Amino acid sequence: PQVAPQVAPQVEQLLLAMGGEMSREALQRLLGLQDRKSFRERYLGPALAEGLVEMTIADRPTSRLQRYRLAERGRRCRRERHAG
Repeated sequence: PQVAPQVAPQVEQLLLAMGGEMSREALQRLLGLQDRKSFRERYLGPALAEGLVEMTIADRPTSRLQRYRLAERGRRCRRERHAG
């Protein structure tokens, strides 16, 4: 059996909150966070770096149309955490 990767509590919160493709603003609102820099550093950045979340427009990371979605690894991690 595969073991779910160790993730920070903030990243886990993000994984559990995500549904479909979502903007950064929508994710922050959903999590009740206002500080954009803190959200990027503590939630979104680590999730992207660990391959748990992916950008919908990967070649234009600063696009105003950018959305984020769970990557396959993120979906697997979320399933394993819900099962345990």
